[in-house]
Amino acid sequence: MTSILGISAFYHDGAAAIIKDGEIIAAAQEERFTRKKHDSSYPVNAIKFVLDYTELKISEIDHIVFYEKPFLKFERLLETYLAFAPKGFLQFSKAMPAWLKEKLFQKKLLFDHLKEQDPSFNNENKINFSEHHLSHAASAFYPSPFEEAIILTADGVGEWATTTFAIGKGNKLQIKKEIHFPHSLGLLYSAFTYYTGFKVNSGEYKLMGLAPYGEARYTKEIKDNLIDIKADGSFRINQKFFDYATGLRMTNEKFHKLFNQKPRDSKKDQITQFHMDIAASIQEVTEEVMINLVSSLKKEFNIENLCLAGGVALNCVANGKILKNKIFGSIWIHSDTGDAGGSLGAALAFNYLELDKKRIIAKPDGMKGSYLGPTYAQKEIEKELTELGAKFEVMEKNELIKKTAIDLSNEDAVGWFQGRMEFGPRALGGRSILGDPRSPSMQKNLNLKVKYRESFRPFAPSILSDDVSKWFELKGESPYMLLVAKVNSDKIFKMSETEEKLFGIDKLNIKRSEIPSVTHVDYSARIQTVSEETNPDYFMLINEFKKITGCPILVNTSFNVRGEPIVNTPKNAFDCFMGTELDKLVIGNCYLDKKKQLPKNKKDYIHKFELD
Repeated sequence: MTSILGISAFYHDGAAAIIKDGEIIAAAQEERFTRKKHDSSYPVNAIKFVLDYTELKISEIDHIVFYEKPFLKFERLLETYLAFAPKGFLQFSKAMPAWLKEKLFQKKLLFDHLKEQDPSFNNENKINFSEHHLSHAASAFYPSPFEEAIILTADGVGEWATTTFAIGKGNKLQIKKEIHFPHSLGLLYSAFTYYTGFKVNSGEYKLMGLAPYGEARYTKEIKDNLIDIKADGSFRINQKFFDYATGLRMTNEKFHKLFNQKPRDSKKDQITQFHMDIAASIQEVTEEVMINLVSSLKKEFNIENLCLAGGVALNCVANGKILKNKIFGSIWIHSDTGDAGGSLGAALAFNYLELDKKRIIAKPDGMKGSYLGPTYAQKEIEKELTELGAKFEVMEKNELIKKTAIDLSNEDAVGWFQGRMEFGPRALGGRSILGDPRSPSMQKNLNLKVKYRESFRPFAPSILSDDVSKWFELKGESPYMLLVAKVNSDKIFKMSETEEKLFGIDKLNIKRSEIPSVTHVDYSARIQTVSEETNPDYFMLINEFKKITGCPILVNTSFNVRGEPIVNTPKNAFDCFMGTELDKLVIGNCYLDKKKQLPKNKKDYIHKFELD
């Protein structure tokens, strides 16, 4: 048996993953344990979890792989600062000490951390490094159901690469082409994230969610001034309008002059139609680039399968457009396309490319539904809830499912905590908040009273796999909530001329379909298909809801409030339950009614976490 520990840390999302003989066993993000969103520190807790789950010590692991190469990253930083000198000198002078002291000598840094966790660990040669985009590509291809595929990776930046094109076949994976920093589609999108008042590296999905409220009025300005898009999808970013290369800020005065507005201050400036139109415009440009890129790759390599990775692959609207254009026969997207997923990718890349292990292709894929995190036994749950002073009933599974489905049909908001925690940014029915999609008020209520976030944010539908084509313009699976498709025409309600003229956000109040709480203003939805094979409890719940209502869909959003990582433990779940207007909480076989809880256990969750 060959065991490999993959690690991501120090830059964005810290995470750890373990594989055994190529099988993905366990994976988790550090943020879930520390309760610090996007925690980039050495993932001591995530490593402890995956080790405990596999009953291994660090010293017993055969290989340890870090998800990128620090020397290459340092080379890029150094060359970039020299190219832009004297601009960015202040940032350079701040960054260098950390690099010269720690980051550059990452092997020793990792060894020291690992040895602190396991004093018997004494073999530095077990520590290896993968390249950033190779880790991404490996995470996308090796767990996929494809023998052969084109892999497109697009993100902010790795070491040098911002966009890479790779071919995977069997156990082999080779990067064929690259686009290098500072020309980055991910950083371009992040610049507009910053400009519209959202937080870079976490608010990009808000920009995507805002786009349907606007019109793409500024597409021409973007393409004429900011990005030069070639016929094959390759591109160059005009650095005159940006300061991200030297780390000072995302946009500059030339950028602001181009659009005649300063960046939105999220603390005092309201979102206006201008920001919606800007969001729609950069979304349109992003979709054009992605479609051109994959079309060019398909023409060149003539392979029917596509895998997507990197932060840009979280743009599920663009993914949906690629699918709708039928450029490829099949598309597969990893559940965690960001840096956390790089921990798993690094382990997989080493297993197949360095050790030359035989690849076994799993169906429907090798991710086990992304349920790779911690789980809690019923006795553990009951003990923890009792110690917290929670009032709960213990029910047999079928009774629990039926009662929860009835609650949902009565428009209760339910916290749902079952089985293993998901690996990735999406709650997939393991750590979810659920609601009735037929309710016209559920979206607004969940956003404002439970999630404590912007009212425009859409929610995703979880739908039984066999029913998806009856409700959405989608054939096939979308298990990781990374594809957007339109609601079927027989399920939608067309807006009147008066309604069409309403200000963007006001359209929220218009009932647009039979499932208004998961139907965005453009009649689209970010879909999760649910199968009995990967999540039987969640499947049973949706199926029971279908029996009661005729609707095979539930509203599914992550079990957290704005700024909080998704809940990990029963205590996290109970605290969130008591700090929001959730009506019910279901953990394991335990059923909790908010009305029966002690007033002293109420929490102030509005101000608990830093807003994202």
